Amino acid sequence: MAGTIRTGIGGWTYEPWRGTFYPEGLRQADELRYAVARLGTIEINATYYRLQKPESFAAWGEAAPEGFRFSVKAARYCTNRKDLSEAGDAVNRFFGQGIEELGDRLGPIVWQFAPTKGFEPGEFGAFLDLLPRRCGGLEPRHALEVRHESFACEEFVALARRHGMAIVFADHEHYPQIADVTADFVYARLMRSEEVVETGYGAEALEDWARTARAWRDGVAPKHVDYLSADTLPADGRDVFVYMTNGAKIRAPAAAMALARLL
Repeated sequence: MAGTIRTGIGGWTYEPWRGTFYPEGLRQADELRYAVARLGTIEINATYYRLQKPESFAAWGEAAPEGFRFSVKAARYCTNRKDLSEAGDAVNRFFGQGIEELGDRLGPIVWQFAPTKGFEPGEFGAFLDLLPRRCGGLEPRHALEVRHESFACEEFVALARRHGMAIVFADHEHYPQIADVTADFVYARLMRSEEVVETGYGAEALEDWARTARAWRDGVAPKHVDYLSADTLPADGRDVFVYMTNGAKIRAPAAAMALARLL
């Protein structure tokens, strides 16, 4: 059985999607069920800004069909701090809010760092040691979204690989593109969609990303990848998560669905 490629979007509540992605007249309360029926994954963004209730996680998980995965964006109070090694209480508080209520609909936890946060090996290594390998009865996967050029180095790649955590591949004009595969899954955020293109990315670009996603899944080095560690490839292939975020956000659902059709 091959790994699964899922395409999706960041969040599901966005007013300009009403009448473009969501049908006119659809109740806001029904938007999540509409979205999860048409996508393979969604990033939960609300968790970045505030703690949620266990009942909310349970309801989100119940709304999603079998095979769907939510990624969960870690709280900013965990990552936006001067010394990451002191984030233990914040990390525990984040995991104590009821994430495990998502059950098998839980995908990766995404740790997003500010563009001003540089790489300090000791500090960052201590932070990664704080991230739990179990949450209730689940084993969360961790994805690291770094945005400072100092992370584009062999030492950071080795650190992420040693912990079995993915480095988010960012298709972005200014953020570093670190394409090394460091975990048993790949997490990509594509942020160059254009509003003038109905599907956000043009046909040729979508075909290219489809080939890249298959290569990530199958353990083949696509053109974006400089180094691939074969020992991180599971026997049944890697899961791949591709999100259409930022850029022309209004086109994100169309872009994610267009890429899914190619796959």
